[in-house]
Amino acid sequence: MQTLQDYLRPGLDIVSIGLNPSLYSVKKGFYFARPQNRFWKALNASKLADQELVPGKTAMNKLFREHGIGFTDVVKRPTANAAGLESADFRKWVPVLRDKLLHYRPCIAWFHGKIAYKNFLRYAISADLDMPWGAQTIRIGESAVFVSPNPSPANAAFSLDELVGWYVELKKLREKLCR
Repeated sequence: MQTLQDYLRPGLDIVSIGLNPSLYSVKKGFYFARPQNRFWKALNASKLADQELVPGKTAMNKLFREHGIGFTDVVKRPTANAAGLESADFRKWVPVLRDKLLHYRPCIAWFHGKIAYKNFLRYAISADLDMPWGAQTIRIGESAVFVSPNPSPANAAFSLDELVGWYVELKKLREKLCR
């Protein structure tokens, strides 16, 4: 199976966790590759990284090496959209993600979207909790958990300004917990 590589190592401040890679991102070789995806615009506007980054593999490496931000997914199997995921995908991949987070112990596990986080909870700890946006009360091992709206163009319910606001909140949490 062709998928996106994880950007994980001990000592990361934040691990960005998407639901699963898109076929387009796998083809391009980096996370949030679709030009309409608002991740990179929100990241740059929020100053979560202290430099403007142009979407691509170079930006991924800079975030990982210089800014302490890693990347992975709840499910590693790529699909055209979230509707292509099945319960079996979550049963297979959630324990793998849980083990990665427990092993690498990032300061903050950052889930993109409530669907990603709810499915993680459902298959990791058999819980189906209602949750707010932002910092969560549950930790994953030593890692704090933060949930922001998914930046996908399919999630048009949230504006770019709203996404930036959540990324700024993540930045504040990072400054409080990780520095």
